[in-house]
Amino acid sequence: MTVLKRVFMPAATVFATIGLLTACGETEEEPAAPVSEPSAEESAEFNEADVAFARMMIPHHEQAVTMAELAQGRTGGEVRALAEEIQAAQGPEIDQLNALLESWGQEPPQGMEGMDHEGMTGMMSEEQMAELEAAEGEEFDTMFLQMMIEHHEGAVEMAQTELDEGTNPEARELAQQVIDAQHAEIEQMNEMLGAEGQDSGDDDGASPSEEDHEGH
Repeated sequence: MTVLKRVFMPAATVFATIGLLTACGETEEEPAAPVSEPSAEESAEFNEADVAFARMMIPHHEQAVTMAELAQGRTGGEVRALAEEIQAAQGPEIDQLNALLESWGQEPPQGMEGMDHEGMTGMMSEEQMAELEAAEGEEFDTMFLQMMIEHHEGAVEMAQTELDEGTNPEARELAQQVIDAQHAEIEQMNEMLGAEGQDSGDDDGASPSEEDHEGH
């Protein structure tokens, strides 16, 4: 009887120990909960304002690139250099905007032809584009700068709307990039127009309107 007791008790102790270890093992694994998948809202962080910004800015940029291409062979110096900078900057931005629309599962714009440009501030009409294409030399320079200033101001306005209403981080970052770059170019073009006006003005540098104003 004594021998049986000695054999039975250690066995019971072993089984009890195994049970405790198993329970402890299960307890330690519980904190490692499965990682939840991101919600649809988190994986597709964009809204209607983001889509509108991309769809409008693509043809807007495309027209600016077309205007810049017209400068080749029609002008030189500062205006041509500026046109090349605009073309080099806005081409990649068009690609980025198309990529954003694709990632959102949204259709890209169908191009400038036949589009309703209402609401796209700064867009040149077909007649204006024809006038620019027909211009040469200093006439082209002045027309290009004036049109591009208006065009840039429209782009800045659309980009500001994106900052105010959009939610997609990449689209908002691009909008801020547009604002910063085109504000600087607007200032540069205004200075270039001012320099042209001084070169073609009277010897005393005062325009007739300025002289009239001084006389009042």
